[in-house]
Amino acid sequence: MTDPSPASLADRVRDGDVRFHEIEEYADADTAAAARRRLVAEAADADVDALGEYAFDAADAHGSNIENMIGAVQVPMGVAGPVSIDGGALSGERYLPLATTEGALVASINRGCSVVTDAGGATARVTKSGMTRAPVFRVRDVAEAEALVAWVRDSEGVLREAAESTTSHGELLDVTPYVVGNNVFLRFRYDTKDAMGMNMATIATREACDRIEAATDASLVALSGNLCSDKKPAAVNAVEGRGRSVTADVEVPREIVEERLHTTPEAIAEINTRKNLVGSAKAGSLGFNAHVANAVAAMFLATGQDEAQVVEGANAITTAETTADGDLYASVSIASLEVGTVGGGTTLPTQAAGLDILGVRGGGDPAGSNGDALAEAIAVCALAGELSLLAALGSRHLSSAHADLGR
Repeated sequence: MTDPSPASLADRVRDGDVRFHEIEEYADADTAAAARRRLVAEAADADVDALGEYAFDAADAHGSNIENMIGAVQVPMGVAGPVSIDGGALSGERYLPLATTEGALVASINRGCSVVTDAGGATARVTKSGMTRAPVFRVRDVAEAEALVAWVRDSEGVLREAAESTTSHGELLDVTPYVVGNNVFLRFRYDTKDAMGMNMATIATREACDRIEAATDASLVALSGNLCSDKKPAAVNAVEGRGRSVTADVEVPREIVEERLHTTPEAIAEINTRKNLVGSAKAGSLGFNAHVANAVAAMFLATGQDEAQVVEGANAITTAETTADGDLYASVSIASLEVGTVGGGTTLPTQAAGLDILGVRGGGDPAGSNGDALAEAIAVCALAGELSLLAALGSRHLSSAHADLGR
């Protein structure tokens, strides 16, 4: 082709000479994106010029991050902090990158960060780690199901060898069987180091499933049987964890609560009990918190995480109580935070910049330490957000803050 311009490519698609999803075969990725943008703009009678303003080469995203690219959506990024963190993998004062279009969110978390730092900082720890994939097998009856479960328990070494043959980093930690009639679910759990690890776990589990089918009478029905459970609210993740289970806490002196948050430890503790615990229970919620999803989503977008997994990252419990000295103790425990600092969206320049702000880009030493550090930062961010919102409710400033900043 002598003229790989967006206009000529668009003409060839209209003429049926080139398929919409194959334009990259005839031009570079940026030109292909421009041609698609032209076609979409004409078909939808829409002004999409702003989508063509992006700060990276389209080739960096095409294939590994996006298909049929026409441009990029720009989400404003702010920072909250600095906030003092005493983590198992992340320590010191850090700015937290937050990408959002919700007015008042960064200001609220920033207020919480300031209070946390003035209180001496937050403590954060990853308490459990493991990415899961749970295939479902068909067996003839319960007796055959029991035989499969027994084989799996006796053959964990065989499954580990098969799964780990597909990856140079991942490690199979355990396999937990669940039987429902003639269905057998096997929940594989992996240490995926600094990668979020969903692709790693899927490929490794496929290899292990081949060994199971070769050695037993079970038939694989689906590589994912929804007991993983990925990108859906699920009690199994709340109880067993998925990705990283992480907790952050802080003790805030009474005078700081009163002077900076304009309320009392008793008021925050009561609101947390009646709203986050009782109210959430009455609603049948899997998350017992005020708005942890806000912090998780904003940091996910800023650091290149899989945004659909916010549904699991919001699976959190916030606690608040008055200490014997009359101060405020508060914590956030996130059961299933699925994050990574290598692969996926972390390779894009703007998202890599978000990781650089935290100082956790790429693989850590030891392996997994950067992933843990990112999880700890997100937990502290969520804690700051919970403190600020609970205080806004206690001081009855919530509506006025949104009126001032969110409109």
